[in-house]
Amino acid sequence: MKDITNYDLSRHNTFGIRAACRRFIEFASVGELQAALAAMTEADKPLLVIGGGSNLLLTADFNGTVLHSAIRGVEASDDGGSVLLRVGSGEVWDDIVALCVANGWHGAENLSLIPGEVGASAVQNIGAYGVEAKDIIRSVEAVRVADGSVVEIPAADCGYAYRQSKFKSEWAGQYVITHVTYRLSKTFCPRLDYGNIRSELQRRGIGEPTAEQLRLVITDIRNSKLPDPKVTGNAGSFFMNPVVSREKYDELAARYPSVPHYTVDASHEKIPAGWLIEQCGWKGRSLGRAGVHSRQALVLVNLGGATGQDIVRLCGAIVKDVSDKFGIEIRPEVNVI
Repeated sequence: MKDITNYDLSRHNTFGIRAACRRFIEFASVGELQAALAAMTEADKPLLVIGGGSNLLLTADFNGTVLHSAIRGVEASDDGGSVLLRVGSGEVWDDIVALCVANGWHGAENLSLIPGEVGASAVQNIGAYGVEAKDIIRSVEAVRVADGSVVEIPAADCGYAYRQSKFKSEWAGQYVITHVTYRLSKTFCPRLDYGNIRSELQRRGIGEPTAEQLRLVITDIRNSKLPDPKVTGNAGSFFMNPVVSREKYDELAARYPSVPHYTVDASHEKIPAGWLIEQCGWKGRSLGRAGVHSRQALVLVNLGGATGQDIVRLCGAIVKDVSDKFGIEIRPEVNVI
Protein backbone atom coordinates (compact mmCIF):
# COMPACT_ATOMS: atom_id res chain seq x y z
CA MET A 1 0.00 0.00 0.00
CA LYS A 2 1.23 3.50 -0.81
CA ASP A 3 0.72 6.16 1.85
CA ILE A 4 2.21 9.52 0.86
CA THR A 5 1.79 13.02 2.31
CA ASN A 6 1.70 16.23 0.27
CA TYR A 7 1.21 14.25 -2.91
CA ASP A 8 1.20 15.80 -6.39
CA LEU A 9 -2.01 14.83 -8.27
CA SER A 10 -0.88 16.04 -11.68
CA ARG A 11 -0.56 12.47 -12.97
CA HIS A 12 -3.95 11.56 -11.59
CA ASN A 13 -6.09 13.99 -13.61
CA THR A 14 -6.19 14.01 -17.39
CA PHE A 15 -6.67 17.80 -17.50
CA GLY A 16 -3.07 17.97 -16.27
CA ILE A 17 -4.02 20.45 -13.55
CA ARG A 18 -1.32 21.08 -10.96
CA ALA A 19 -2.81 20.31 -7.54
CA ALA A 20 -1.83 18.33 -4.48
CA CYS A 21 -3.55 16.47 -1.66
CA ARG A 22 -2.60 16.36 2.00
CA ARG A 23 -2.46 12.54 1.97
CA PHE A 24 -2.60 9.92 -0.80
CA ILE A 25 -3.38 6.26 -0.17
CA GLU A 26 -3.27 3.62 -2.90
CA PHE A 27 -4.57 0.20 -1.85
CA ALA A 28 -4.05 -3.08 -3.70
CA SER A 29 -6.53 -5.27 -1.82
CA VAL A 30 -9.74 -5.14 0.16
CA GLY A 31 -7.74 -5.82 3.32
CA GLU A 32 -5.41 -2.88 2.69
CA LEU A 33 -8.39 -0.59 2.16
CA GLN A 34 -10.07 -1.79 5.35
CA ALA A 35 -6.88 -1.27 7.33
CA ALA A 36 -6.43 2.24 5.93
CA LEU A 37 -10.00 3.21 6.76
CA ALA A 38 -9.77 1.75 10.26
CA ALA A 39 -6.64 3.79 11.02
CA MET A 40 -8.06 7.10 9.82
CA THR A 41 -8.91 9.94 12.16
CA GLU A 42 -10.91 13.11 11.71
CA ALA A 43 -7.65 14.83 10.73
CA ASP A 44 -7.49 12.65 7.59
CA LYS A 45 -10.87 13.86 6.30
CA PRO A 46 -12.40 14.72 3.93
CA LEU A 47 -11.92 11.70 1.68
CA LEU A 48 -11.87 11.71 -2.10
CA VAL A 49 -11.93 8.49 -4.11
CA ILE A 50 -10.42 8.80 -7.59
CA GLY A 51 -9.88 6.45 -10.52
CA GLY A 52 -7.87 7.38 -13.58
CA GLY A 53 -8.76 11.05 -13.17
CA SER A 54 -10.43 11.21 -16.58
CA ASN A 55 -13.63 12.64 -15.14
CA LEU A 56 -12.07 14.97 -12.59
CA LEU A 57 -11.45 18.71 -12.47
CA LEU A 58 -9.34 19.92 -9.55
CA THR A 59 -9.87 23.60 -8.77
CA ALA A 60 -7.46 23.76 -5.81
CA ASP A 61 -5.28 21.61 -3.59
CA PHE A 62 -7.35 18.95 -1.79
CA ASN A 63 -7.03 19.39 1.97
CA GLY A 64 -7.78 15.78 2.82
CA THR A 65 -7.04 12.17 1.85
CA VAL A 66 -7.26 10.81 -1.68
CA LEU A 67 -7.95 7.09 -2.05
CA HIS A 68 -6.99 5.26 -5.24
CA SER A 69 -7.61 1.61 -6.06
CA ALA A 70 -4.80 -0.55 -7.39
CA ILE A 71 -6.91 -3.70 -7.09
CA ARG A 72 -6.28 -5.76 -10.21
CA GLY A 73 -7.49 -9.08 -11.51
CA VAL A 74 -10.17 -10.57 -13.73
CA GLU A 75 -12.21 -13.69 -12.93
CA ALA A 76 -14.47 -15.17 -15.63
CA SER A 77 -17.19 -17.73 -14.96
CA ASP A 78 -19.71 -19.37 -17.28
CA ASP A 79 -23.36 -18.52 -16.76
CA GLY A 80 -25.17 -20.38 -19.52
CA GLY A 81 -25.55 -18.04 -22.47
CA SER A 82 -23.43 -15.39 -20.80
CA VAL A 83 -20.16 -14.87 -18.96
CA LEU A 84 -19.78 -13.22 -15.56
CA LEU A 85 -16.63 -11.13 -15.36
CA ARG A 86 -15.50 -10.01 -11.89
CA VAL A 87 -12.95 -7.23 -12.29
CA GLY A 88 -10.79 -5.31 -9.83
CA SER A 89 -11.71 -1.64 -9.62
CA GLY A 90 -8.17 -0.53 -10.47
CA GLU A 91 -8.11 -2.18 -13.90
CA VAL A 92 -8.05 0.15 -16.91
CA TRP A 93 -11.51 0.13 -18.47
CA ASP A 94 -10.46 -0.11 -22.11
CA ASP A 95 -8.14 -3.01 -21.33
CA ILE A 96 -11.20 -4.89 -20.09
CA VAL A 97 -13.16 -4.06 -23.26
CA ALA A 98 -10.25 -5.35 -25.34
CA LEU A 99 -10.16 -8.54 -23.25
CA CYS A 100 -13.89 -9.08 -23.74
CA VAL A 101 -13.70 -8.64 -27.50
CA ALA A 102 -10.71 -10.96 -27.77
CA ASN A 103 -12.54 -13.70 -25.85
CA GLY A 104 -15.93 -13.40 -27.53
CA TRP A 105 -17.67 -11.83 -24.55
CA HIS A 106 -20.04 -9.25 -25.97
CA GLY A 107 -21.85 -6.10 -24.90
CA ALA A 108 -19.02 -3.68 -24.15
CA GLU A 109 -17.82 -2.97 -27.71
CA ASN A 110 -19.53 0.44 -27.97
CA LEU A 111 -17.77 1.54 -24.79
CA SER A 112 -14.34 1.15 -26.39
CA LEU A 113 -11.66 3.73 -25.63
CA ILE A 114 -13.59 5.44 -22.83
CA PRO A 115 -10.81 6.54 -20.48
CA GLY A 116 -10.69 5.69 -16.80
CA GLU A 117 -10.80 2.67 -14.56
CA VAL A 118 -13.32 -0.06 -13.79
CA GLY A 119 -14.46 1.41 -10.48
CA ALA A 120 -15.45 4.64 -12.19
CA SER A 121 -17.56 2.77 -14.75
CA ALA A 122 -19.91 1.80 -11.93
CA VAL A 123 -19.96 5.26 -10.36
CA GLN A 124 -20.44 7.31 -13.52
CA ASN A 125 -22.53 4.80 -15.49
CA ILE A 126 -20.23 5.54 -18.41
CA GLY A 127 -21.83 5.41 -21.83
CA ALA A 128 -21.26 5.91 -25.53
CA TYR A 129 -22.94 5.12 -28.84
CA GLY A 130 -26.23 3.94 -27.35
CA VAL A 131 -24.74 1.68 -24.65
CA GLU A 132 -24.28 2.36 -20.94
CA ALA A 133 -22.34 0.49 -18.28
CA LYS A 134 -25.60 -0.32 -16.49
CA ASP A 135 -26.53 -2.51 -19.48
CA ILE A 136 -23.79 -4.96 -18.54
CA ILE A 137 -23.17 -4.43 -14.80
CA ARG A 138 -24.50 -7.28 -12.67
CA SER A 139 -23.27 -6.18 -9.23
CA VAL A 140 -20.83 -3.89 -7.44
CA GLU A 141 -18.64 -4.82 -4.48
CA ALA A 142 -17.56 -2.09 -2.10
CA VAL A 143 -16.24 -1.35 1.37
CA ARG A 144 -18.43 0.82 3.57
CA VAL A 145 -16.40 3.80 4.78
CA ALA A 146 -18.22 4.06 8.10
CA ASP A 147 -17.38 0.57 9.42
CA GLY A 148 -15.15 -1.19 6.87
CA SER A 149 -17.74 -3.84 6.06
CA VAL A 150 -17.82 -5.44 2.61
CA VAL A 151 -21.08 -5.24 0.66
CA GLU A 152 -22.21 -6.54 -2.73
CA ILE A 153 -24.89 -4.39 -4.33
CA PRO A 154 -27.01 -5.64 -7.25
CA ALA A 155 -27.00 -3.29 -10.23
CA ALA A 156 -30.78 -2.89 -9.89
CA ASP A 157 -30.23 -1.19 -6.50
CA CYS A 158 -27.59 1.29 -7.70
CA GLY A 159 -30.05 3.83 -9.10
CA TYR A 160 -28.51 3.90 -12.54
CA ALA A 161 -29.66 6.60 -14.94
CA TYR A 162 -27.99 8.70 -17.63
CA ARG A 163 -24.48 9.39 -16.23
CA GLN A 164 -25.87 8.87 -12.75
CA SER A 165 -25.84 6.39 -9.88
CA LYS A 166 -26.47 6.43 -6.15
CA PHE A 167 -22.68 6.38 -5.73
CA LYS A 168 -22.69 9.93 -7.16
CA SER A 169 -25.73 11.15 -5.26
CA GLU A 170 -27.23 9.78 -2.04
CA TRP A 171 -24.36 7.32 -1.41
CA ALA A 172 -21.59 9.81 -2.22
CA GLY A 173 -18.67 9.29 0.15
CA GLN A 174 -20.20 6.21 1.78
CA TYR A 175 -18.54 3.44 -0.25
CA VAL A 176 -15.24 2.64 -1.93
CA ILE A 177 -15.70 0.29 -4.87
CA THR A 178 -13.36 -2.71 -4.98
CA HIS A 179 -14.80 -4.97 -7.73
CA VAL A 180 -17.42 -4.82 -10.46
CA THR A 181 -19.06 -7.89 -11.97
CA TYR A 182 -20.29 -7.60 -15.56
CA ARG A 183 -22.56 -9.92 -17.47
CA LEU A 184 -21.41 -10.33 -21.07
CA SER A 185 -23.21 -12.26 -23.78
CA LYS A 186 -21.71 -15.10 -25.79
CA THR A 187 -23.85 -13.93 -28.73
CA PHE A 188 -22.77 -10.85 -30.66
CA CYS A 189 -25.68 -8.44 -31.22
CA PRO A 190 -24.08 -5.21 -32.46
CA ARG A 191 -25.60 -1.80 -31.72
CA LEU A 192 -24.95 0.25 -34.85
CA ASP A 193 -27.64 2.94 -35.04
CA TYR A 194 -26.12 5.62 -32.80
CA GLY A 195 -23.89 8.37 -34.08
CA ASN A 196 -22.03 7.65 -37.30
CA ILE A 197 -21.13 4.01 -36.63
CA ARG A 198 -23.19 2.56 -39.46
CA SER A 199 -22.07 5.16 -42.01
CA GLU A 200 -18.42 4.58 -41.12
CA LEU A 201 -18.86 0.82 -41.47
CA GLN A 202 -20.46 1.35 -44.89
CA ARG A 203 -17.59 3.63 -45.90
CA ARG A 204 -15.24 0.75 -45.13
CA GLY A 205 -17.40 -1.70 -47.05
CA ILE A 206 -18.45 -3.61 -43.92
CA GLY A 207 -22.07 -4.77 -43.89
CA GLU A 208 -22.11 -7.11 -40.92
CA PRO A 209 -19.18 -6.28 -38.63
CA THR A 210 -17.43 -8.60 -36.26
CA ALA A 211 -16.93 -7.45 -32.69
CA GLU A 212 -13.30 -6.69 -33.54
CA GLN A 213 -14.33 -4.54 -36.51
CA LEU A 214 -16.91 -2.66 -34.45
CA ARG A 215 -14.39 -1.94 -31.71
CA LEU A 216 -11.87 -0.71 -34.29
CA VAL A 217 -14.40 1.61 -35.92
CA ILE A 218 -15.50 3.09 -32.61
CA THR A 219 -11.89 3.52 -31.53
CA ASP A 220 -11.06 5.30 -34.79
CA ILE A 221 -14.11 7.56 -34.51
CA ARG A 222 -13.22 8.57 -30.96
CA ASN A 223 -9.58 9.18 -31.88
CA SER A 224 -10.66 11.40 -34.77
CA LYS A 225 -12.79 13.58 -32.51
CA LEU A 226 -11.11 13.60 -29.12
CA PRO A 227 -7.68 14.97 -28.24
CA ASP A 228 -5.09 12.74 -26.61
CA PRO A 229 -4.85 13.86 -22.94
CA LYS A 230 -1.15 13.03 -23.00
CA VAL A 231 -0.79 15.86 -25.52
CA THR A 232 -3.65 18.22 -24.66
CA GLY A 233 -5.17 18.09 -21.20
CA ASN A 234 -8.87 17.26 -21.22
CA ALA A 235 -11.48 15.06 -19.57
CA GLY A 236 -13.27 13.88 -22.69
CA SER A 237 -16.91 14.92 -22.86
CA PHE A 238 -17.24 17.71 -20.31
CA PHE A 239 -21.02 18.14 -20.48
CA MET A 240 -23.95 15.75 -20.30
CA ASN A 241 -26.39 15.77 -23.20
CA PRO A 242 -29.56 17.48 -21.92
CA VAL A 243 -32.85 15.61 -21.97
CA VAL A 244 -35.75 17.94 -22.80
CA SER A 245 -39.50 17.61 -23.00
CA ARG A 246 -41.17 16.76 -26.29
CA GLU A 247 -42.68 20.26 -26.27
CA LYS A 248 -39.29 21.89 -25.85
CA TYR A 249 -37.85 19.75 -28.65
CA ASP A 250 -40.73 20.67 -31.00
CA GLU A 251 -40.09 24.33 -30.25
CA LEU A 252 -36.39 23.89 -30.97
CA ALA A 253 -36.99 21.86 -34.16
CA ALA A 254 -39.29 24.58 -35.48
CA ARG A 255 -36.38 27.03 -35.26
CA TYR A 256 -33.65 24.57 -36.26
CA PRO A 257 -35.12 21.80 -38.46
CA SER A 258 -31.81 19.93 -38.60
CA VAL A 259 -31.28 19.75 -34.85
CA PRO A 260 -29.90 16.29 -33.99
CA HIS A 261 -31.82 14.36 -31.36
CA TYR A 262 -32.31 10.92 -29.85
CA THR A 263 -35.69 9.79 -28.57
CA VAL A 264 -35.61 8.84 -24.87
CA ASP A 265 -39.29 8.01 -24.55
CA ALA A 266 -42.66 9.30 -25.75
CA SER A 267 -42.24 12.50 -23.74
CA HIS A 268 -38.52 13.27 -23.93
CA GLU A 269 -35.73 13.85 -26.44
CA LYS A 270 -31.97 14.01 -25.87
CA ILE A 271 -30.17 16.89 -27.59
CA PRO A 272 -26.39 16.68 -28.13
CA ALA A 273 -24.73 19.28 -25.91
CA GLY A 274 -21.92 19.60 -28.45
CA TRP A 275 -24.39 20.80 -31.08
CA LEU A 276 -25.83 23.43 -28.71
CA ILE A 277 -22.34 24.66 -27.81
CA GLU A 278 -21.29 24.81 -31.45
CA GLN A 279 -24.38 26.83 -32.37
CA CYS A 280 -23.29 29.36 -29.76
CA GLY A 281 -19.99 29.79 -31.58
CA TRP A 282 -17.74 28.24 -28.96
CA LYS A 283 -16.18 25.47 -31.03
CA GLY A 284 -12.46 26.16 -31.32
CA ARG A 285 -12.63 29.28 -29.13
CA SER A 286 -10.78 29.90 -25.89
CA LEU A 287 -11.06 31.93 -22.73
CA GLY A 288 -7.57 32.54 -21.46
CA ARG A 289 -5.70 29.25 -21.09
CA ALA A 290 -8.85 27.14 -21.36
CA GLY A 291 -10.48 26.31 -24.66
CA VAL A 292 -13.09 24.34 -26.57
CA HIS A 293 -11.68 21.66 -28.83
CA SER A 294 -11.71 22.50 -32.53
CA ARG A 295 -13.10 19.10 -33.60
CA GLN A 296 -15.57 18.40 -30.77
CA ALA A 297 -17.35 21.21 -28.93
CA LEU A 298 -18.24 18.88 -26.07
CA VAL A 299 -14.58 18.77 -25.01
CA LEU A 300 -12.91 21.50 -22.95
CA VAL A 301 -9.12 21.55 -23.10
CA ASN A 302 -6.15 22.83 -21.15
CA LEU A 303 -4.24 24.93 -23.67
CA GLY A 304 -1.21 24.97 -21.41
CA GLY A 305 -0.90 26.05 -17.80
CA ALA A 306 -4.64 26.34 -17.19
CA THR A 307 -5.90 26.13 -13.64
CA GLY A 308 -9.08 24.40 -12.58
CA GLN A 309 -10.63 27.82 -12.09
CA ASP A 310 -9.81 28.70 -15.71
CA ILE A 311 -11.80 25.65 -16.85
CA VAL A 312 -14.65 26.53 -14.49
CA ARG A 313 -14.86 30.06 -15.90
CA LEU A 314 -15.02 28.72 -19.45
CA CYS A 315 -17.68 26.23 -18.41
CA GLY A 316 -19.77 29.00 -16.84
CA ALA A 317 -19.56 31.17 -19.96
CA ILE A 318 -20.68 28.29 -22.18
CA VAL A 319 -23.54 27.29 -19.88
CA LYS A 320 -24.80 30.89 -19.86
CA ASP A 321 -24.66 31.25 -23.64
CA VAL A 322 -26.52 27.97 -24.22
CA SER A 323 -29.17 28.97 -21.69
CA ASP A 324 -29.57 32.44 -23.21
CA LYS A 325 -29.84 31.14 -26.77
CA PHE A 326 -31.88 27.97 -26.30
CA GLY A 327 -33.42 28.12 -22.82
CA ILE A 328 -31.72 24.79 -22.06
CA GLU A 329 -29.42 24.18 -19.10
CA ILE A 330 -26.41 21.97 -19.76
CA ARG A 331 -24.55 20.41 -16.84
CA PRO A 332 -21.01 19.11 -16.47
CA GLU A 333 -20.56 15.36 -16.16
CA VAL A 334 -17.06 15.99 -14.86
CA ASN A 335 -16.61 15.88 -11.08
CA VAL A 336 -15.49 19.37 -10.04
CA ILE A 337 -13.50 19.38 -6.79
